[in-house]
Amino acid sequence: MSERVRVTGGTVVDPVGGTVEARDVLIEDDRLVGVFASGEGDAAVLDASGLLVLPGLVDMHVHLREPGYEYKETIRTGVAAALAGGFTSVACMANTEPVNDSAAVTQYILDRARLAGGTRVYPIGALSAGLKGERLAEIGEMHRAGIVAVSDDGRPVMDAALMRRALEYTRMFGLPVIVHEEDAHLAAGGVMNEGVTALRLGLRGIPAAAEEVMLARDIALTELTGGRLHVAHVSTAGSVALLRDAKARGLPVTAEVTPHHLFLTEEVVSGYGTHAKMVPPLRTSRDVEALRGALADGTIDALATDHAPHHHDEKEVEFEQAANGVVGLETALPLALRLVAEGVLDLATLVARLTVGPARALGLPAGTLDAGAPADLTLVDPERRWRVEARLFRSKGRNTPFEGWEMTGRAVAVLVGGRLVYDDRPGTAAALRSAAS
Repeated sequence: MSERVRVTGGTVVDPVGGTVEARDVLIEDDRLVGVFASGEGDAAVLDASGLLVLPGLVDMHVHLREPGYEYKETIRTGVAAALAGGFTSVACMANTEPVNDSAAVTQYILDRARLAGGTRVYPIGALSAGLKGERLAEIGEMHRAGIVAVSDDGRPVMDAALMRRALEYTRMFGLPVIVHEEDAHLAAGGVMNEGVTALRLGLRGIPAAAEEVMLARDIALTELTGGRLHVAHVSTAGSVALLRDAKARGLPVTAEVTPHHLFLTEEVVSGYGTHAKMVPPLRTSRDVEALRGALADGTIDALATDHAPHHHDEKEVEFEQAANGVVGLETALPLALRLVAEGVLDLATLVARLTVGPARALGLPAGTLDAGAPADLTLVDPERRWRVEARLFRSKGRNTPFEGWEMTGRAVAVLVGGRLVYDDRPGTAAALRSAAS
């Protein structure tokens, strides 16, 4: 006998239709029946009064570190962080140990994710064997095992012929190639954005051109091969211009931007704080404005965290020696809501960049409220006020540049496949579980 649940009383944000209105969402077993007028449908009730009801959030770029770097993060702690951030689906990069360049490692990740429960975990396979940039990994066998894309993220593919073969070969499987755009020769030794701030601090810089010349190359290769290109963590105004032109010419190119590149500039590095060290580096205010505009107009398809947890010993060192990256799963949503408050984009567009945008880029069955879609929902309290304290993160990582920031808005309940898997509303937990169990 099927079980029906009606999520009622909330404001439903439909990123496909672009609507924001008081409606009910009806669930039957693990699937969505659809969005209806309030009170329609005979079902158990899940009260969402005062909340935003969104399709489950999708993060297409995370580092879960397992296998091999469990001291930084495990799939279980990464999933816990994802749920706390409102994400029902995450795609994890291949730079583990061993590298996810085989069906065996892909299957291990999927098995560990099933044990963790909750957020759906989609592995991304390595583009090259061992991430060495020398020959293609076993993409076919990884595809059969369950990868949703290939990437050497963290390491640029300097060999243009290898990139061409990757774009050609992945066409057979309908997989996107996710690229970390950085010319290793131009960026060599750099630890922050190249410019006046780097000169003042005595730190070697990474020029914007290091990203842009590689992006121009890969757009040309995409045009040559017809492969699907996805550009990770775009950081410069020049890259935005290249993407806009590529899309205008109808090329199969998508892109993402991180919250930290939308809110922080190179000036944050002035105190030599290693939580501001990442690749690509924080850029200028001009770049931030260009990225915000591109997210709003659809030149950039997705907001992705590039969640990169590190042990404190890898960050509590001199700036030049510190590991690159920051955590982001638990701060992305409230930061994104700031973009709406600041008038950068409207709520439905923002939700699209956190749901259907990344889902389409990866070909995932997620991110919509369509009938028959998986019953993955994120319930958000848009007025919840809280302060970022890394010590309270579910992630093992504490490396956030947003420590101490005052936030407004937070995911308070998450359903995956119609099951309530996360609940952070005081006084309502029992009622929610009764309605959704």
